Amino acid sequence: MASQRKKPGAPGIKAPLPAFIEPALASSIDRVPSGERWIHEIKFDGYRVQVHLANEAVKIFTRRGYDWTKRFRKVADDTWHIKAASAIIDGEVVVPADDGTTDFSVLQNELKGSSNKIVLVAFDLLYLNGHDIRRLPLVQRKAELKKIIAGSDVQFSESFEIEGSEMLAHACKVGLEGVVSKVRDSIYTSGRGNNWVKKTCAQRETLTIAGFALDEGKWDGMYLGRVTGDDLIYAGKVDHGFDKTSAAELQKRLQPLIRRTQPYAKRIEHKGIWVEPKLLAEIEYRAKSAVGKVRHPFFKGLREDL
Repeated sequence: MASQRKKPGAPGIKAPLPAFIEPALASSIDRVPSGERWIHEIKFDGYRVQVHLANEAVKIFTRRGYDWTKRFRKVADDTWHIKAASAIIDGEVVVPADDGTTDFSVLQNELKGSSNKIVLVAFDLLYLNGHDIRRLPLVQRKAELKKIIAGSDVQFSESFEIEGSEMLAHACKVGLEGVVSKVRDSIYTSGRGNNWVKKTCAQRETLTIAGFALDEGKWDGMYLGRVTGDDLIYAGKVDHGFDKTSAAELQKRLQPLIRRTQPYAKRIEHKGIWVEPKLLAEIEYRAKSAVGKVRHPFFKGLREDL
């Protein structure tokens, strides 16, 4: 395939291939923007990467610039087949589920094994065939990106030109992590700015408290469970949302409920102080994994009315 690699001209400024480029980062916002100025993309749950293709070789860098080419060997092999002599691609390494969702914990587990399920989702192109194209409008960079990855196993992050609120509602409904909105004609700017903004999906659920953790005698969060039939299934650990007062009150409420064994139907590997599953907690979180574990949970309070 390498000998057949196309070497067409490219828009942009002729320049040598740069070293690692500090990535553009999205700023968090409270409301997804709307209007024709913006396009919207799915927010993926994986490892942000920058792929460099030159001289028939591929290198993959992490967000901080570490070379993880060996760890992401499958992605390097996939990228080698794109239709470009040289390129720098911005994207995310993920493990997609059948429903299109992505889960960071699944990705981490996959990387411990064969890593044959990981894929690159590409969403921007910074350099192409000897030209720096970072100052071209985003939509033009994405159009060039879509052309060079066509026919390869690299996936393209589509942009949606709909109302921001509609995009977020759909993303949250189907269990995606959130939405990244970008100014359609913006140049690529390293660092965190306002041309890229993000909004994650916040979800709520009432979960059973199965135990708590102490770190050198200090409160270190609670273990959660979800009742499924007659079983209590592990649903994650919540570390955020507590202050000194609420942590002390919770520990006082849980102390009389301490038991020797885990209340889960299937034992987990975590060490904790286990309790009878009597108390319920209101939890806010961004998304759930394929096995029902809450991601980025935040304790909102006990549910005394249930």
